[in-house]
Amino acid sequence: MPRKHPQTHDYRLVPAAAAMWATAVAGLFLNWQSAVATGLAAGAVGFAAWRKAWWTRTCAIALLISGPVAAAWVGSNVLRAETHPLRLAANEGRGTTLTVELDTRPKGIRADGFGGQRAGVGHVIIKASTDDGARLVLLAPADKWRDLLPGQRVTAKGTLAPPRGGDLASALLRVRGPPIDPRPPPPWQTWADDHRDGLRQASAVLDDEEAGLLPALVVGDTEQMVPRIVDEFRAAGLAHLLAVSGANLAIVCGAVYLLLRKLGPRKAAGAALVALVGFVLLAGPEPSVLRAAVMGAVALLALGLGRERSAVPSLAAAVLVLVVVDPALGGDPGFALSVIATAALVLLAPRWARALKQRGVPNGVAEAVVVPTAASLVTAPVVAGLSGQVSLVSVVANLVAGPVVAPATVLGVLAAVIAPWWPGAAELLVRVAGPAVTWLVQVGRQAATVPGAAVGWPKGWTGAVALTVVVAVTVLLLRLKKTRTLIVAVLVGGFVVLVPLKVVAPDWPPAGWKVLSCDVGQGDALVLATDDADRAVLVDTGPDPGAVDRCLKTLGIKKIPLLVLTHLHADHVGGLDAVLTGRAVGAVAVGPLKEPEWAWREVNVKARAHGVRVIEPKAGERYALPGLELEVLGPRRPPVAEDGNTTVNDYSLVLKAHTRAGRVLLTGDVELAGQAALLGEPDLSAEVLKVPHHGSRYSLPAFLEAVRPRVALVSVGEGNRYGHPSPHVIDVLRSGGALVLRTDKDGDLAVLPGNRIVRRRRDGLGQVVQRSPPDRRRQRGVRVGDVAAELLGHAVAARRAQARFRFLHLRNGRRRRTRTHLPCDGDTRAPAHAGGDAGGGVRPRLGARVRRRSADRSARLARLLLQRVEARKPVAATDCGMARGRGAGRAARGGEPAPVSAHRLG
Repeated sequence: MPRKHPQTHDYRLVPAAAAMWATAVAGLFLNWQSAVATGLAAGAVGFAAWRKAWWTRTCAIALLISGPVAAAWVGSNVLRAETHPLRLAANEGRGTTLTVELDTRPKGIRADGFGGQRAGVGHVIIKASTDDGARLVLLAPADKWRDLLPGQRVTAKGTLAPPRGGDLASALLRVRGPPIDPRPPPPWQTWADDHRDGLRQASAVLDDEEAGLLPALVVGDTEQMVPRIVDEFRAAGLAHLLAVSGANLAIVCGAVYLLLRKLGPRKAAGAALVALVGFVLLAGPEPSVLRAAVMGAVALLALGLGRERSAVPSLAAAVLVLVVVDPALGGDPGFALSVIATAALVLLAPRWARALKQRGVPNGVAEAVVVPTAASLVTAPVVAGLSGQVSLVSVVANLVAGPVVAPATVLGVLAAVIAPWWPGAAELLVRVAGPAVTWLVQVGRQAATVPGAAVGWPKGWTGAVALTVVVAVTVLLLRLKKTRTLIVAVLVGGFVVLVPLKVVAPDWPPAGWKVLSCDVGQGDALVLATDDADRAVLVDTGPDPGAVDRCLKTLGIKKIPLLVLTHLHADHVGGLDAVLTGRAVGAVAVGPLKEPEWAWREVNVKARAHGVRVIEPKAGERYALPGLELEVLGPRRPPVAEDGNTTVNDYSLVLKAHTRAGRVLLTGDVELAGQAALLGEPDLSAEVLKVPHHGSRYSLPAFLEAVRPRVALVSVGEGNRYGHPSPHVIDVLRSGGALVLRTDKDGDLAVLPGNRIVRRRRDGLGQVVQRSPPDRRRQRGVRVGDVAAELLGHAVAARRAQARFRFLHLRNGRRRRTRTHLPCDGDTRAPAHAGGDAGGGVRPRLGARVRRRSADRSARLARLLLQRVEARKPVAATDCGMARGRGAGRAARGGEPAPVSAHRLG
C-alpha cells in the first residue's frame, strides 16, 4: 500500500559533515589558524546545542565531536605543509633533486599555439609525495612524463616554487628533463593502463571527434580530445560528461545489478561491488575517481534501491570519511560538484518528480526531466565560478543527451575490458557505440551554436557566491505567494526581450558588411565578403578552432572559395580543421616558406583529408570573385631555409583586397625586413589596414605612412604576454589620422561601405556604430600622441628617454620675447635678426635653440624628443612642424615640414 506522506530525511550528520568541510576549506585557502578557529567554533555551537537542546542529542554530539577533531586534524596537516623545509626552499626558488612516488596520472595542460610553438599539450601536472609524507606538484614536459603511472617511484630534478594554494602541497617542482631511474608500477596499474590503451586503440575506428570523446566519456581519458568538442561541451553544459563521476559508476554498477538480479539481491549486490572496484582501477585511483566511487555508491543505494531515508546520512558520512582521509579534497572543485549534485538528486529530484506525477506526467518522463534540471541548477554556481559563464541551454542539452549516455558508457566499458585479448570484438563494440557518441557530439554542437547559449559571469569565489545568492533569492521569492507573480513576470519579460534580440532577430552581423575581423584571441582571422551571402574569403584561422568556427557560423558562411594562410605559425593555422569541417572550401593558399615543418605537414594532412587542394600564389597574381578582387603583393623574395619566427613572419603572404568598402591591405605578420621590401610597391595606400603582427613594435613608420589607412584593425588577444599592441605603433597610426580598433577591447569588428564600422563588444553590451575620422592625409602638423603625453606627465619616463636618445640642448631657458612673424610653408621672408636661418627659430650653431611659448608647450617637447628617432634624416623643430635637413644638428635648409612618428620612443 503506497504511503500517503513522503518520508522525511535524517539530517543528524549534516551539521558535522558541514563543519568538517568548512574547516578544510578555511585551512586550505587561508591558513592553519583559520582552520583551528573554524573547527573550535563549530564545536562550541555543538556544545551550546547540546546544553540548550536546540537539536537532537545525536546531532549536537556529532557536531561537538567533529568540530575539535577537524580543527586538530586539518590544522596539523596545513601547518605541516606550510612549515615543511620544501616550502622554505620553494620560497627561495632553490634547485633540488627528489625521489617521489606518483599519486595521480599525468594530466595534460593544453596551451594555445603562437609563432612556431604548436598548440596542444606541452606539459603535464602530476601530484606526488616524498618519503617523509610531504606533497608535491610536478610540472614536467609531456613527451617525457606522460606515460608514467600512479605508484611509480621516480627521481626528479628541477626548481622549486611556491604552490598556488587550495591543497596540501608544500611546493611546486618545475622539472626540465626526463624522469630519472623510474621504478616499475604496481601490477594493477599496469593492468588498468593496458585496458585504457586498448580502448583508445579500438576507438580509432571512429572519426577524430568521436574517437577522442568515447574514452573521455568512459574513463575520463581526455588525451585525444579535440579542443573544439571541449569548448562546445562547456558552452552546452555537458562538460561533466568528460570526467568520471558518480553517474559513470551508477551506470556500470546498475547494469551489472540488473543483469544479475535473478540470482538474488545479495549476489547481484556483490557483483555490482566487484564491478565498482574494477571500474575504479580502470579509471585510476585519483582523488576524483575515489570521490566519484563513494558518491556513485551513495546515489546507487539511495535512488536505485529506493532507500531515500538512508541517503542523506550516507552522503554526510561519505563527506566526513573522505575529508578525514584526505583534507585536500575539501578544496577540490570536483568534490564540491559531486556532493552538491548528489544532494540534489537525493533531496530535490524525488520531490519534483512526485509533483510532476501528481499533475499527470508519466513516471519515466518526470524522472528524465527532473534529474538534469536539479543537477544543473544546484551546480550552476560552482560551474560559473570555475568557467566564468552560465549555460542557459544545459537543462535542455542534458535532457536530449541523457538517453544515449548509458548505452555508450556500457559499450565503452565492455570494449575496454576485452580490448587486450580480443581487439576485433572491441572494435565491433566501439562501432555499435558510434551512433550514440555521434549524437552526443551533435547535441553539444547544436546547443553551443544557439545565440546566447552561454552568458558571461564573474569567475572565482565572487561569481559563485553571487550566483548562489541570485538563485536562492529567486527560489525564495517564487515560494512566496505575494512575490511569485512579480518574479514570474520579470522572468517572462526578460525572456520576451532577450529572445527577439538574440535568437529571432539577431543583430549580428550588420547588414552590408564587407570586411570583418573575428575576435579569436591572440591570432588572426579576417573575413572578406563577396556578393553571395554565404560565400566569403577567409584569411588565417586563428589559434583556437572554436573561436573561428563560432565566428563563421555567426556570419552564416558555408562556402569559402579561397582560404589564405599568410604563414604557418600556430596562431594563424590553429583553427584550420574547424574551418574545413562542415564547409565547402575551394583551395588553401600558403606562402613560399613551408616552415615550421610540423605546421606544413598538418596543413597537408588536413587539406587532403577534406579533399581540398593546396596552392601557392605568386606575387602579381589576381583572384576575381563577385564583389571582391584579391591582388598578391608579396613576398617577392625567394624563400630562405630558416624556421626562425622572424624569418617566417617576413615571408607572410601580403594581399590587397579591393572591396566595396575600399581597399584592404592584409599584411600577415611581416616585420621590418618584410615591410621594407613592400616599400618598393608603386601604391601601398589602403583605406583599411590589418596591422602587421598584432601591432608589435617591429613596424616601420615609413611603411605605415605609405599605407595611410583610415581604419586600422589590430587582431590581438586580451592580456597577452607579448606586449601587443605596441603603444608606439598605435601612436603612429593615430597621428596619421587612422581610427584604431582592437579585438581585445572592441570584439568582432565589421567594416561597411561609407566609412562605417560596427563592433560587437565582448561584454555583450551590443553593437557600437561609428564612422572613421575624416581623411587627414594632407595635414602636415605633428600631432602629440599618447607617448608624448605620458613623457610630459611623468618625469621618470622622460629621464629614461633622455638616457636612450640624444637631445638638442635647450639654451637660454628663460622666456624670450616672441616674434611677430614666424615663417611657415613656402614663406621666403625671414626676420632680420634670424641670420641665415630658414627654419625660423633653429640656429646652425652648437645644437638648436627652441623658443618656449605658453601655447602648445607639450607639442614642442614632443618635437624635441622625436628629433633623433629617424636616423637616416636629421630633424629640426619648427613652429609649423618638423623639417628634414641634410646635416646632423643643422637647421633644415629648404626642408618641408613633415610629421614624424613616435615609433621606438621609450
